Amino acid sequence: MTSDQNGRFAGLDFGTTNSVAARASGADTPRLLSFSHADGATEVFRSALCFWQDDGVPGGLAAAAGPAAIHEYLEDPSGSRFLQSFKSVAASSTFDSAPVFTKRFRFEELGRRFIQEMASHARGEFQRLDRLVVGRPVHYAGMRPDPVLARQRYDAMFDGFAAEVHYVYEPLAAAFSFASRISDPATLLVADFGGGTSDFSVVHIRERGAQARCVPLGHAGVGLAGDRFDQRIVDRLVLPVLGKGSQYRSFDKVLDIPASYFADFSDWSKLALMRNRKTLAELDRLRRSAVDPDAITRMIAMIENELGFALYDAVGRLKRALSDEEQAQFQFSGGGVTIDANVTRAEFEGWISEDVARMAGAVDEALRNAGVAENEIDRVFLTGGTSLVPAVRALFATRFGEEKLMSGGELTSIAHGLALVAQEEDLSSWTA
Repeated sequence: MTSDQNGRFAGLDFGTTNSVAARASGADTPRLLSFSHADGATEVFRSALCFWQDDGVPGGLAAAAGPAAIHEYLEDPSGSRFLQSFKSVAASSTFDSAPVFTKRFRFEELGRRFIQEMASHARGEFQRLDRLVVGRPVHYAGMRPDPVLARQRYDAMFDGFAAEVHYVYEPLAAAFSFASRISDPATLLVADFGGGTSDFSVVHIRERGAQARCVPLGHAGVGLAGDRFDQRIVDRLVLPVLGKGSQYRSFDKVLDIPASYFADFSDWSKLALMRNRKTLAELDRLRRSAVDPDAITRMIAMIENELGFALYDAVGRLKRALSDEEQAQFQFSGGGVTIDANVTRAEFEGWISEDVARMAGAVDEALRNAGVAENEIDRVFLTGGTSLVPAVRALFATRFGEEKLMSGGELTSIAHGLALVAQEEDLSSWTA
């Protein structure tokens, strides 16, 4: 297929927190797709699924995605299963399937259901595609991620959605988008911060009209981003109320409550999955032997009442407020838990300092892989929601100079760039 054919091309930024798609026909300028929902339309489609039992649908299990998933969850939190950030387990060999009521879903089944629901809100514009280019992180989220497994799952997830399916590093796609905004050559560092991963690409942008305008020089990434910042907030403000740091009695011994329960609770991709018979039975046994049984009772109540989204919303509001103000209030109430805490930006930056340092290390690796020194970077393009966190932006301002930093389209630039890549006649230079 050549780019001058009147093909149906699309780019998809399947994100941990949000997903965005762009369409282009032939050599036309790509445009972002709009997804309809009850309150209007949106170009940013929340990467979430909600399941509920309904005898009127085949299989007895209905599902919604994006804004509709949030709507269905809010209608009946305790009677639904709300799954978010499930992209985080794409490369996890320890993740087998997610229990949803009486059924279990593998990653590719969750992903396929999500994309089908997403396409249904696009008024036919995300169907019967000739070529689909999907973004992928440079480094997947999770402990010891398996990129081969992730590729297998992605292939199964997108099978049949287009005649051709290709994968491109997300920061490289952002470079394509940025290149469309400038005319002069430049050596560009792209820093893409999503929900689960932070990825970096060094790209040489040639003069406008060059046959291959974006030339990738080197990449690196680290499997943490916005969701990890959320975990730090939950760890400091919420988990102590739920028993973290407490103990339980076992015969004549007093032992620390296993950290795994708290690690899963603070992980958006795992919290909803804790609502299963086995985990709740374990927590109930723990409650009966706990030194502070009320704390474990509160954790059980939050899990049983599906309060993950409400907690996510409260954490997100705090992060956004601290991006604009020096201090903000964290407020959450539900499941017998009420928290009202003042948090300063300095405190938050202390909580995430280790994570920001790991991001800085990945930037060093990208520069080494590219064979480019810091002073040879002409521009730095910051994209993704976490790029708005002041401590993250300061990392690049300090190293490269505030005058070199560029931003814009934080949630949409990758999808736009993927659609531009989809229009190329030969994708081999950019596919991962």
